Amino acid sequence: MTTININLQINDGLYLKDPQMTPLGQKILKHSVLLIDELGFENFTFGKLAKLISSTEASIYRYFENKHKLFVYLLNWYWEWMKFRIDFNTMNISDPRRCLQIAISVIVDTAKRNTSVGFIDEDVLHRIVVAEGIKAYHHKGVDDENKEGFFLAYKSLCQKIAVIIEQLNADFPYPRALASTLIESANNHVYFARHLPRLTDIDYTDENYFDQIIHILESLAFGTLDAFRKPSEENSTEQTFQLKVEHNQLKKGSDGYS
Repeated sequence: MTTININLQINDGLYLKDPQMTPLGQKILKHSVLLIDELGFENFTFGKLAKLISSTEASIYRYFENKHKLFVYLLNWYWEWMKFRIDFNTMNISDPRRCLQIAISVIVDTAKRNTSVGFIDEDVLHRIVVAEGIKAYHHKGVDDENKEGFFLAYKSLCQKIAVIIEQLNADFPYPRALASTLIESANNHVYFARHLPRLTDIDYTDENYFDQIIHILESLAFGTLDAFRKPSEENSTEQTFQLKVEHNQLKKGSDGYS
């Protein structure tokens, strides 16, 4: 595996001083990931982090206003890292079907990687995203934070996958919805398999359970896209026609939505 030095572009509204640019900042990122994974976000504090890195709370506050912004920063770093890995692994691949398979594999299994960053353990960060990631945008202040652009990295990741979906089937009317569904489903099924197994068919005791999730998502993606393919004269079906009609009706009634 290749360790790379990379400076991911994170919304500057999330930090006071870019932690990627200094040894102390990188130390804050590295150990905040480990501590949040160990304690959970609610029990994580700057005081505990300062003690772990043999520093002071004041030094951490020079980088982040509060732990929520640090948490959202880590989520943004993760989303940008996923975008980078999709780009890295689909370079020189022209087949959109293969590109979508790679994108699904990337968002499901961080262990299947050929690059890493020295100051963040992506596997541990992935566990945090699975267990607590929705806390970054499932809260009362999400609309205000959205206006500040705190979730542009997530939207950009969804858009990257949506573009691949459009390349695979230009007739499919819901590429962004499918892209976000794949990302959220990837995290949900990992979480369900570990903690709420009756909500999924994934067997967490199987060491290859990530492959099961990849298979589910590929079945969902390609099955959905195939259902919306423009039918030929020989295989046109009533079901496909009805889906088109329903979509057009929904589209007419959605004026003004953004």
